[in-house]
Amino acid sequence: MEENFDFEKEKAQADYIKCASCGGNMVFDPESQMLSCEHCNSKVSFENEKAVEEINIEKAFEAVESWSDAMVLHCENCGADISMSREEVALECPYCGTSHVKRIETLEGVKPNAVFPFSFGGDEAKLVAKKWAKSRFFAPRKFKKNLDARDLKGIYQPCWTFDSSTSSTYKGRLGERRTRTIRTKNGVKTQTYIHWFNVSGTISNNFDDVTISASSKFEQDKLQRLMPFEYSKLTNYSKEYLAGFYANHYDKDVKSSWSEAKEYMDDQIKKTIVANYHADVVDYLNVSTIHSNVTYKYVLMPVYVLNYRYKKKDYAVNINGNTGKVFGKSPISFWRVLGVVLLCAAVLIGGYYLFMRGDSESAQIINQIVNNKLLF
Repeated sequence: MEENFDFEKEKAQADYIKCASCGGNMVFDPESQMLSCEHCNSKVSFENEKAVEEINIEKAFEAVESWSDAMVLHCENCGADISMSREEVALECPYCGTSHVKRIETLEGVKPNAVFPFSFGGDEAKLVAKKWAKSRFFAPRKFKKNLDARDLKGIYQPCWTFDSSTSSTYKGRLGERRTRTIRTKNGVKTQTYIHWFNVSGTISNNFDDVTISASSKFEQDKLQRLMPFEYSKLTNYSKEYLAGFYANHYDKDVKSSWSEAKEYMDDQIKKTIVANYHADVVDYLNVSTIHSNVTYKYVLMPVYVLNYRYKKKDYAVNINGNTGKVFGKSPISFWRVLGVVLLCAAVLIGGYYLFMRGDSESAQIINQIVNNKLLF
C-alpha cells in the first residue's frame, strides 16, 4: 500500500540544506555537480552513485515507496503538482506563471530511482534561449530583442523507462511495388502494380530504455523533441539534485505508461518485419508478442522552461538541461511573412522576364530584388 508524504520530516531533511560555513541555503550547482552555498559560494560534494538499478516490473504492480524528498505545491490555476526542495522558490507555478499555489499536506507517489542532473546553469540556459529566439526567422524583431529570460526555471520532468526482451510470432500479407512494360493500341506503356505475398515467422528483439513521459504537463511529443538526454550522466536519485530546482510530479503511473511503451514496441516490431521483407505496403500483419525480463526506472529529466507573453499571447520554450537542445514556439511577424511572399513573387516574375527576353537587363532586376530582400 502506498505511503503518504511526511512533510514535517520533509522540511527537516530537504526543504533547507544548510551551509556548514555560514548557515546559508545550499543549491545544486550544475557546473561543479556539487552543492553550492548561495551566500558564501562554499561547495560540498555528496554521494552520487552512477550505477542505476533496473527494477523488475512486477515490483511496480505489487508495492510502491512514497517520495518524501520534496515539498509539493498544487497550482489551483492549471492543476499542476510541483515538487521542490526550498520553500522560497515556490512563488509561482512554472507552467502557467500564476501565484495561485498552495501546499499539499499529503501526496501519494513513487520515489524516483534515477536522475539526469542539470549539466549547465540558468545563466547559460538564458543565453541558449536568446540564441534560439534570434534564429527564429519569422519572429518579430521586437520579440528577438526583448525576450525576457528572467522567468526561466529548471524543472525535473518525470519519465518512465522500460527494458524488455521480446519474442514475436507473425502472419500477414505484404506487398512490393513493381513496374512492368505493357503494349497497348497506343503504344508502349509503363505500369505500376503491387506484388502481394504471404509472410509468417518469428522475430526477437531487445528494447532498452524506451522512454515514456509520466506527466500531462510534459507530453510525449515534447519529450521526443528534446531527446536524447546524455545517458553517460544518468545517476541514482538523491534529494540534493533538487536543491534550487523544481520537480514535476507524475500523473501517469507505471502501469499505464508500460501499456504505452508496449504499443511503441509493437509498432517497432511491425516496422522491422516489414523492412526485413522490403515491403512497401501492408494488407494485414498480425503479431503476437511475449515480453520477458521486463524492467523499469523512474527517471527525472532536466528541462529548463521559459514561459513568456507577447501581445497578450502565451508562448513556451523548453531546453534540454543536458544538451541545450531547444523546442518551443515563437510569435510570427505578419510583415516578415508578407515580405518573403512578395520577394518570392518578385523573383518568379523576374525569372519569367529573364526567360522571355533572354537579356542581361532582367538579370540585373533580379539581383536588385535579392540584394534588397532585407528591406522588409
